[in-house]
Amino acid sequence: MASTLVILLLPLLVSLASASHHYGSASTFTYKGKNPDGSHRIDVRSRETFTGCHFVLNWNCYSGNCGSRTSYRRGTLDSNPSAVGYNRRWCETETVATRRVTSDKPFDLRASSCCWVSNRNHVSSWSPLTSVDLGIRSDTGKPNRSPDIAILPSLRVPQNCPQTYKLPSFDPDGDNVRCRYGSIRSVECSSCTSPSGFDLDQGSCTLNYRSAPADSKAFAFEMVVEDFPKTNISLIYDDGSRSYRTPLPVRAKRQATATMYPGAITPLSKLPLHFSFLVNPSAPSCQEGLYLPRLLPPTPANGARIQAEINKELEIKVKAQASSARIIDIMISGPLNISNHRTTNGDFAIRWTPITDELGNYFSICFAVEAMAGSRIYQSEMRCVVVDIVDQIVKSYVSCSESAMTVEIEKSSFPRLSEDNLRLNDPSNTVCSLQRHSNSTHVIAVIPLNACGTQIEEDDDNLIFTNEITTVDRGTDVITRKHLLEVQVCCQYPKRGNVSQSFTVHRPNVTVWEKGYGRFTYGFEFYPDSTFRTMVDPNSYPLEYEIGSRVFMQIEATSSINNTQLFVESCSAAPYDNPNSRPKYTIIENGCNVDSTLQRYTPDHQRQFKFSMEAFKFIGQNNQVYISCSVMMCEAGNPNTRCAQGCINSTQPVGHRIAKREVVTQTSRHLVSQGPLRLKRSAEGAESPVMNLNLNLVFIAGCLLAAVGMISAVIMYKTKVSKVKYQPLPTFES
Repeated sequence: MASTLVILLLPLLVSLASASHHYGSASTFTYKGKNPDGSHRIDVRSRETFTGCHFVLNWNCYSGNCGSRTSYRRGTLDSNPSAVGYNRRWCETETVATRRVTSDKPFDLRASSCCWVSNRNHVSSWSPLTSVDLGIRSDTGKPNRSPDIAILPSLRVPQNCPQTYKLPSFDPDGDNVRCRYGSIRSVECSSCTSPSGFDLDQGSCTLNYRSAPADSKAFAFEMVVEDFPKTNISLIYDDGSRSYRTPLPVRAKRQATATMYPGAITPLSKLPLHFSFLVNPSAPSCQEGLYLPRLLPPTPANGARIQAEINKELEIKVKAQASSARIIDIMISGPLNISNHRTTNGDFAIRWTPITDELGNYFSICFAVEAMAGSRIYQSEMRCVVVDIVDQIVKSYVSCSESAMTVEIEKSSFPRLSEDNLRLNDPSNTVCSLQRHSNSTHVIAVIPLNACGTQIEEDDDNLIFTNEITTVDRGTDVITRKHLLEVQVCCQYPKRGNVSQSFTVHRPNVTVWEKGYGRFTYGFEFYPDSTFRTMVDPNSYPLEYEIGSRVFMQIEATSSINNTQLFVESCSAAPYDNPNSRPKYTIIENGCNVDSTLQRYTPDHQRQFKFSMEAFKFIGQNNQVYISCSVMMCEAGNPNTRCAQGCINSTQPVGHRIAKREVVTQTSRHLVSQGPLRLKRSAEGAESPVMNLNLNLVFIAGCLLAAVGMISAVIMYKTKVSKVKYQPLPTFES
C-alpha cells in the first residue's frame, strides 16, 4: 500500500516542481494617441522573468473596459541559460501589447497563475495588477501617463554587506511616486508578507538591505508602484465626467512599510513590481572593488538622464573593477531589443536603437556587474538610467566600406556652422580635412579606419571603429570649452563568418556590398605546392588529386586595415553543401588541429592563413566533399582577443553565462562557390569497382562580412544523404 501511495504521489510532485518557474515581473503603460474611429491606443509593456524564455504572463481584464489587443511584440532581454551561481536558469523577456480601448475611463489588467520559484518567504501564486487611467489631466492638458519602472531579474547581496537600492521610479508627468508592499491578498500579492531584514522608504522608493541569514532560496518581493499628483487635479473623460486626485500625505510617503491600502486616496496609476532577492554567504570584504565589483567611469551614475535619438543606436558603456574576483558578466533589464556585449578589454556595452513609434517615451535601463571568486558570485550595486527618446538632433547618414567610414551631415540641421568649424579626432593629416569632400548642403567626411584618430574596439562578436566630429573655434585649437556639436561615427564589422568550398565549376570571387554595412572580403584558393606562389588557374578546373596526396589551400582577408588579423577558428568537411549536414568530419576545431595530416605554413601577413592536408573522400557517398571554415577578424596585437588565444582546448571551463544573444540586425546570406577537384584514377584502380573513386574538394571564392551581420557562403547542390560513417581512405584503395 505504501509503495502504491508513493507511485501515485510522484506525478504530483513532478508537476509541482516543474510549475515553479516565476522570478518576477513589472509592467507600465503608454498612451499612443487616438485611432481614426475615435478609440484610444495604448501600449502595455510587461517585463517577465521565468525559468525559460517560452513562459509568458497571460493578462486578462480584471475591471472596467479594457478594450482588445490589436498587436503584440515579444523578445528576450537577458538570460542565464547556464544557471551558474543561481539555483535555476532564468530568462527575462518583454512583451509589448498594443490595445484599442473605446473609453478613456479607468480599467485594470491582471495576470494570475502559479507558481513562483521556491522562495524563503513562501510566496506561491502571482497576481500582478496594472491599473490604467487615461483621463485628461487638468495640470498638463494631456492623458495621464504611468511612471516608468524597472528592476533587475534577480538581485543578490552577501549577508554581511548592507546595501541600498534606489528603485527607478521616473514619472513623465512629474508626479510623486510611491513604492509599497502589496496588501490586498490575491490581487496585489499572494502571501502579503514583507521579507525580513529589509527596510523600504516608500516616498523615495529606496530598499535598504540590513541583515538576513544566507539561504540558497531567494526572497520573493511583491511590490506596488503608484503615482500621486503634487497638487489637487481633476481628470476629464470622453463622456464629460470627472474624477479628482489629491496629493499623498507626507507621513504616508515616508512610512517604512505599508500593511493597509489607503482607500481614501486613489492613485493615478498602479503598477506591479515583483522580483527575487538572494542573500548569499558572507563575503571576505564588503569594500567595493575587491569582491563586490566597483563601477568606474564612464559608467553613468544611478538615476542619470540620457537622450537617445530615434533610429540611432544608443550605447551605454559600463566598466567595473574587482581586484580579488574575476569580472564575468553583466545583468541588464531594459526595453525590447536591448542587447549587451563584452569588449576584449573586459568592459561592457549596452546597446539599443529606439524606433520611431517610441518618440517622446521614457525608458528605464538597469544593470549590475557580476564577479566570481571560487564558486561564489558577487554583484555590484544596481544602477538605473532613464532614457528620453527624442527626434534626430543632427541628420546624418553613415556608410561603411572595407577601409573607411563615410558620414554625410545635413548642414541645415546645425545652422551657422560649417566644415571650417568642425574636425575629426585627429585632423593633422590632410586626408582628415572635412573641406575635401563637403559641399554647399552637406558636411562630408571620408574617415580611414586606420587614421584620423579612429579608435578600434572589440567585443565577442564585432570589430567596432569609432571617430567623432566635433566643433572648434579655430582649426588649430587643441582644447575647447564649447560643446556645440558632437557627432559620433561608428562602423561595426562582424568578426566571424563562414567560408566554404564546393566542387563545381570554378567561379570568380564574389563580393557583395550592402548599403550601410561594412565589409571584409575573403578569398579561398588552391595552390599546387607549399610555396603558395601562384594559385591554381580557375580555367584549369576541374582539378584532380590522388587519395593521400597533399592539397594546399590559402584563406586571405583582403583589407587595407593594417591593425587587424585573420583567425581560422574551425574547418569541417561534409559530403553536401550544408556544413551542418551529417556525416561531418572536423579538420580544425576551436583553433586546434584535429585532422592528423593537417599542416600550417607561415603566412606573408596577419590576414592570411596557409594550410594543407591529405586528400580523402567519404565512404559510401558520392564523390563530393565540401569544406567549410569559420573565420574571424580581430584587432592585431590585443592580447585579449579570440585571435590571440589561438588553440583552445574544448575541455576548458566556460564562462559564467553562455549562449548570449546574437547581434539583432544581420545582413542576408550570399551564395559563392568554386571547384571542382576530382580524385585521379590509377591504372589498377580503373580495374576495380571498389577503387574507382572520385574525389571532390571544396573551396569558396570571396565572402562578405557585413557590419551588423555574418555572411556564410554555400553552394547549391541537392542530393540524398545516406547514413554512413566517414574515415580517410588508406592509400592502397586509390
